[in-house]
Amino acid sequence: MEKGGARPEGRKEKISGLWTLFEGLLMLANAVAILNEECFLAPRGWSFKELGILGLIHAVQYLYLPLIALNIIVTFLMLISG
Repeated sequence: MEKGGARPEGRKEKISGLWTLFEGLLMLANAVAILNEECFLAPRGWSFKELGILGLIHAVQYLYLPLIALNIIVTFLMLISG
């Protein structure tokens, strides 16, 4: 057993866990990007101001082009890696 070194299997598990976390955050960003205040929130009596995360939602909606590029890159990596 190696002293002070991480096992190779442990390192792969950590990378896999970080990749899964990244995919989850990307899906969350996609969900926030498609929210439309007029169509989705207004009929329920909600608004971005009431939700308290106005800045984050507007930032994600504003950066939709980089989000599209990131989705393409992740999809391509998933196709390559299997």
